[in-house]
Amino acid sequence: MKMKSLNMMTRREIEYYIGDKREKMRKAEMMGIENEYRVLERQVLIAESYLIDLSQIEAGKIYKVIGNEEQYFKVEHLKGIFAWGFFIGGTDSETGIPVSMLQLGRKG
Repeated sequence: MKMKSLNMMTRREIEYYIGDKREKMRKAEMMGIENEYRVLERQVLIAESYLIDLSQIEAGKIYKVIGNEEQYFKVEHLKGIFAWGFFIGGTDSETGIPVSMLQLGRKG
């Protein structure tokens, strides 16, 4: 059976997909299969990106990176569910990260 692509799923289907992947992550972690854990973790990040209101993300703004509070990312533009820009203090050229990695909300 062919799986429906994430961009065609309803919010509820994506939430179910994420729950399923998280359960598989838990099992992979318990069994010490780190490479499988990392693949599943990436799949969850991608899926979570489809649940984010992209209008909350502004080009030119700097965001904290979830999971690494020491790291900041400056968004140059969005393309699909990826934010393209630069890690502050990083040496890489422009890079893309799933929007689910950006800490949104919390107006200070």
